[in-house]
Amino acid sequence: MGVNLSDLVEKKELSLDFLAGKRVGIDSYNMLYQFLASIRGPDGLPLADTHGQVTSHLTGLFYRTLNMVDMGIKPVFVFDGKPSKLKSETLKKRREARTDAAQKSETALQEGNLEEAQKFGSRALKLTPDMVDEAKELLRFLGIPVIEAPQEGEAQASVMVSKGQLFGAVSQDFDCLLFGANHLFRNVGITGKRKVAGKNFYVDVKPQHIELDGVLKQLGITRQKLIWLGILVGTDFNEKFPRIGPKTALKLVQKNNSFEEIIKETKFEPDFDYKEIEGLFMHPVSVEVNSKLLDATLPQKEKVIEFLVEKHDFSRERVEHTLNEFLKKKEEKQKQKSLGEWFG
Repeated sequence: MGVNLSDLVEKKELSLDFLAGKRVGIDSYNMLYQFLASIRGPDGLPLADTHGQVTSHLTGLFYRTLNMVDMGIKPVFVFDGKPSKLKSETLKKRREARTDAAQKSETALQEGNLEEAQKFGSRALKLTPDMVDEAKELLRFLGIPVIEAPQEGEAQASVMVSKGQLFGAVSQDFDCLLFGANHLFRNVGITGKRKVAGKNFYVDVKPQHIELDGVLKQLGITRQKLIWLGILVGTDFNEKFPRIGPKTALKLVQKNNSFEEIIKETKFEPDFDYKEIEGLFMHPVSVEVNSKLLDATLPQKEKVIEFLVEKHDFSRERVEHTLNEFLKKKEEKQKQKSLGEWFG
């Protein structure tokens, strides 16, 4: 879920053309969950092959990733590693929420209430280890770089942004800002219309750009204070302070110069180590990545077809057509580049 900063930060709408030629780190788990939630069949359920294996995430990865690359974007998919021990309570609550949602979805289905069944069904979505492994396998067949983070994928991507290996991070969550990524891009994988959760209407979804330096200037705070703000409204590592929303939290961090002062003013003694959480954001856990590993290669056409068509029942005609069109455009761009270099 991440930190709730949506009402505070300035979000600039942009065209994806802005990212052409730029290398960006994708918060992989975040994007895969988007695909699971948004790519569904007429019955409102995620797509699945004849063996009952969910394939919505693979559909999104194949078509939308190739579309990104075709636009000149250079995606690097960053996957979560072993979660921090501080996240265990959050993960436990998410599991309980999914179990509860699955039961409510089943009850609604039995009662013939399809809209309620779909609403709770989307909340019961789970990304299994096998689904994650298959996502990595498909990306590698497509020639897309895959990075394994030691802990949080957002932390790894943010460090790579800070080092200049990536231009920005792509995620729906705002955590990347707390981890120090200066450029955050949202709605990159889900442009178009999207159904509002629990409602019977759709909204336009456009890509957004959030710049950390601009956010800090707009709010009149430092990155450390942004982290304090996050701790107050709740992060993946701690529960929020009671009766404190984003606007109140902002006033508290603007007014006080230490978190101890904030605790004193709120009269709430947290049962977690806020210094440890601050340290997780200020000094993100990451691994060194060789920049040579960040270059994409051409798709292994036969491997992709075998994986999607023969293993997961994708339409051979559609997969082959998509790959052929992609490779054709790649070849044309390479010819134009060669001609430009020749005459340049």
